[in-house]
Amino acid sequence: MKKLVVATRNRGKIREIQALLDGLIEEVICSADVDGFSDTVEDGGSFEENALKKAREAALFTGLPALADDSGLVVEALNGRPGVYSARFAGEGAGDEANNARLIEELEKIGPDRRQAAFVCVLAFVTPDGVERTFTGRVGGRILDLPQGSGGFGYDPLFLVEGFGRTMAELALEEKNNISHRGQAFRQFRDYLRVNIFEQT
Repeated sequence: MKKLVVATRNRGKIREIQALLDGLIEEVICSADVDGFSDTVEDGGSFEENALKKAREAALFTGLPALADDSGLVVEALNGRPGVYSARFAGEGAGDEANNARLIEELEKIGPDRRQAAFVCVLAFVTPDGVERTFTGRVGGRILDLPQGSGGFGYDPLFLVEGFGRTMAELALEEKNNISHRGQAFRQFRDYLRVNIFEQT
């Protein structure tokens, strides 16, 4: 595939995606590279709905194959919240510290054995000729009372990774990429490209 547009304005994320897709796609561009392309309103009720909506709008506007993702934290005891509102759990414009404080507050009366959670990422791939595919990554864990570790971002310091005994913020970057929800979804996408793009050409 020669060119792919990713529905994000985060150039740091674009660099990560370029590295993940190296050798499969010649050029990866983002929303900020396309004049007149406005951000998608993420009003879906699920990660899949939001990811597909962003990818569809990007493919329609640019005429290029498009990729988009939506991800967040799902806590069983909170009926799946914060879910699609993970980035704004404490309100619009809230930062990591405020979102983490809100999460701790909501789980204050929930025992440690009932704090199961998962990071979930849904990646959507849409082409102008109507191909639509989604890829889902999920990593399980448990929410702590206090943050641990200085790496990562978002809810990472509160998320004790299942089977590791450390939070996501305490894992080395390579370890995190190997197990992360986003890494899982991208590996599925790479496998899809190899089979459906390259083996058919």
